[in-house]
Amino acid sequence: MVMVFGEITTKAKVDYEKIVRDTCRNVGFISDDVGLDADKCKVLVNIEQQSPDIAQGVHGHFTKRPEEVGAGDQGHMFGYATDETPEYMPLSHVLATKLGARLTEVRKNGTCGWLRPDGKTQVTVQYFNEDGAMVPDRVHTVLISTQHDETVSNEQIADDLMEHVIKPVIPDKYLDNKTIFHLNPSGRFVIGGPHGDAGLTGRKIIIDTYGGWGAHGGGAFSGKDPTKVDRSGAYIVRQAAKSVVANGLARRCLVQVSYAIGVPEPLSVFVDTYGTGRIPDKEILKIVKENFDFRPGMITINLDLKRGGHRFLKTAAYGHFGRDDPDFTWEVVKPLKWEKPQAKEL
Repeated sequence: MVMVFGEITTKAKVDYEKIVRDTCRNVGFISDDVGLDADKCKVLVNIEQQSPDIAQGVHGHFTKRPEEVGAGDQGHMFGYATDETPEYMPLSHVLATKLGARLTEVRKNGTCGWLRPDGKTQVTVQYFNEDGAMVPDRVHTVLISTQHDETVSNEQIADDLMEHVIKPVIPDKYLDNKTIFHLNPSGRFVIGGPHGDAGLTGRKIIIDTYGGWGAHGGGAFSGKDPTKVDRSGAYIVRQAAKSVVANGLARRCLVQVSYAIGVPEPLSVFVDTYGTGRIPDKEILKIVKENFDFRPGMITINLDLKRGGHRFLKTAAYGHFGRDDPDFTWEVVKPLKWEKPQAKEL
């Protein structure tokens, strides 16, 4: 069974059931054997309009100018960036995400025909601290748990995962004879998908972001329009943090912002570079506030968040950040002007 519920205000005619079945089919849930049959499963839809109390506080039924649009809820959001990878993302999270994507690839192209849609990954990286910056040293542990058919042996699962998933993703320089591999550590994983464990959109918010690095607010992203700062606020602070690091102001950066429902201006903006800043954090904060508009309506415009197409569908898997895709406008580095400090005389 798939349940679709929530609040949507729209004039569009949406075939929710078709979207659900097409999505399940694309994931690979095509029979009861894999945990769900896209064509035969029950689809329950209970969509209502947004509360008028919230609506009038947020956008006044679309009568407000963009700069006057209030935040869709209260809360705080965090953006994080690090120079340890080309994506300005934590290596541990990058590798885990790429392993997940690789699992899907080898399942759909038939390289590992025994794979089924359900699966998850986790990577532990050993770092050393370089004046506040985190520098990857080696991969300590790789964990993959993936659904499979009944015919494959545990030995073949381990061999195929190593050869076709792990080796193509994790660079040799990070692996050594001490690296630990947990490959389907529970033994067997035949029953999976909705048949094995119920799921709810928006629950994996740490996986959507930075894999536990930095910090995290309380709200999920998926299923929300740009007035919901859980999503748009998190996007703009990611762009801010990434721009700080990419412009050489710091090697690591955390940017935090908070809102009150119905109020355009953020209640707080905060920057922490973990001691890696080239200039004091208070100066970086000033630069951030001068270069980024944190009002929800302006975030929507500046990041082009009302653009049509399937851009938000892409964020449903493999994370919202560190993606090389033109639809991910919040990943575009913004040039920041700043005075580099003079080198100290020896």
